[in-house]
Amino acid sequence: MSYVGPDFDPPQPRRPRRSPLTVAVAALVPGALLGWLVYEAVGGAGGDGASDRATVRTSTSATSNSAAASPSDDDKEASPSTSPSLVSPTSSAPAASGPLKGKVVVIDPGHNSGNFQHTAEINRKVNIGTNWKECDTTGTSTNGGYTEAQFTLDVSHRLKALLEKQGATVKLTRDTGSPAWGPCVDQRARIGNLARADAAISIHADGAAAGDRGFHVILPGSVHAGAADTRAIVAPSSDLGVRIAGNFVRVTGEPPSNYIGDGTGLVTRKDLGGLNLSTVPKVFIECGNMRDSKDAALLTSGAWRQKAAQGISEGIVSFLRAS
Repeated sequence: MSYVGPDFDPPQPRRPRRSPLTVAVAALVPGALLGWLVYEAVGGAGGDGASDRATVRTSTSATSNSAAASPSDDDKEASPSTSPSLVSPTSSAPAASGPLKGKVVVIDPGHNSGNFQHTAEINRKVNIGTNWKECDTTGTSTNGGYTEAQFTLDVSHRLKALLEKQGATVKLTRDTGSPAWGPCVDQRARIGNLARADAAISIHADGAAAGDRGFHVILPGSVHAGAADTRAIVAPSSDLGVRIAGNFVRVTGEPPSNYIGDGTGLVTRKDLGGLNLSTVPKVFIECGNMRDSKDAALLTSGAWRQKAAQGISEGIVSFLRAS
C-alpha cells in the first residue's frame, strides 16, 4: 500500500495488547511454524514442503496508517457506474486436473500503473459499508522508481501460474489489458464475490519509513454495517491468512513486520473496502516495505518475487485442501 494519495486515515496508536482473536489463532495452530524464529533455526527459506500454518498472533487495529505504519489498502477497485469499461476479470484457461480442480481463486493485484494520470477518477468516494473512501490510490514505489503496481501484477501473474498448475481456476481483478485506472475497491471485492471464490487475496507492498521492514498479512475484522457484513468470513479468512503467513516466511525468508503486528506478521483491520465488502474468504498481504533499502532489494528481484508467489501459493493450497 502507499502513502501517496489522499485516502489515508489519521495515524492511530498501536495496540500492544493481544486481542481474544490473538489467543484463538495461537491456540488453533500449535505445532506449526514459530514464524521468524523457526526460519532462523532451520537455516533459511526454501524447499518445497508446505507448512500449514504459522504460530502467530493477530494484532488488531482499526487502521494501520501511521508515520511508521502501514498505509491504507482501500486503493484498489473501481465501481461499475463510473469505471472505465469494467468487463469480466481476467480468468485462467480451462483448469487442468490437479488437487485444486473445481476451486476458484481470485487474485487482486493492488493499484494500477495508470492511477497517477487519473487522480479525479481514483479520488471519487465509494461506500465501503463503515464509511466512504477513495476509489483507489496510486500505490508506492521504491526509491529507484519500481512501482507497487508493477510489483503486484508481476507477483500475481506468478501466483496465477502456480495455482493453475494445481488445477485451480484463477481470476485477476486487473491485468495488462485492463482499463488505465482502478478498479475501485468496491469493485475488486465484487469480482471475488461474483466468482464465488473459495479464496481471494490482494497483493501489495508497503510504503513505510526506511528501517521499517518485513511482511504482514491483513485479516478482515468483524464488520456489520451498511453493505458490509464480514461475520461469516472472519474465521476462514483468519485461517487463510495464518497459513499464508507461515508459508511466506518459510519460503521467502522475509521476516514478519517490525513496525506493525507486534512481530506476528498478522494484523486485523476494519477500514478496508476490499475486505469489508467481501463475502468470500479474503486477506491482503504486504510483501515488504518498498521504502526500505533491504526490502527493496528483494522486491525488485525476479527470483525473490517467484519465492513470494510460491509462499503465497503454498498457503492458499494448504487452506483449500483443508476446507
